[in-house]
Amino acid sequence: MTRGTPIPETVTLHAPFRIVRRGGRKEMQLPDDVSHQRRTDSTLVKALARAFRWKRLLESGEFATITELAEREGIASSFLSRSLRMTLLAPHIVEAILEGKQVPEVTLERLREPFPVEWDQQLQTDGQGLTRTNSIDESHRLQLRRKKRVTTMGPTGNHDIRS
Repeated sequence: MTRGTPIPETVTLHAPFRIVRRGGRKEMQLPDDVSHQRRTDSTLVKALARAFRWKRLLESGEFATITELAEREGIASSFLSRSLRMTLLAPHIVEAILEGKQVPEVTLERLREPFPVEWDQQLQTDGQGLTRTNSIDESHRLQLRRKKRVTTMGPTGNHDIRS
């Protein structure tokens, strides 16, 4: 516009997007060809932080049982148990959540449901895994497959994880 051109009363702006439900809330999703920065999901980040805090409290011996910790936190022990599952996530999934780069399948509701404990199985796309396989680079996927986790119960009742 030039200075002599009158300003129109209305301006129409067309922006291609669609509304999708993500983690119980609505979110605008832009087309794939539009570059955009995703914000971190603060609900997921807080849930992860709480889960790792609760795990640390249990492992340190400050609380002997999940029930005891749940009573102190004022929540149901079943909720705490479901939340503790998040501490079993593969490191790259935790990192993606913290950076806001997780795939849409990774929601708080999904993380509180049973999922595979083996990190390489968390990458499957058959509905059992948490991420799409193509969202992980091939070298990282091979590295996860090489690391087989063995979990045993130690003499103190703590889980001993060996690579």
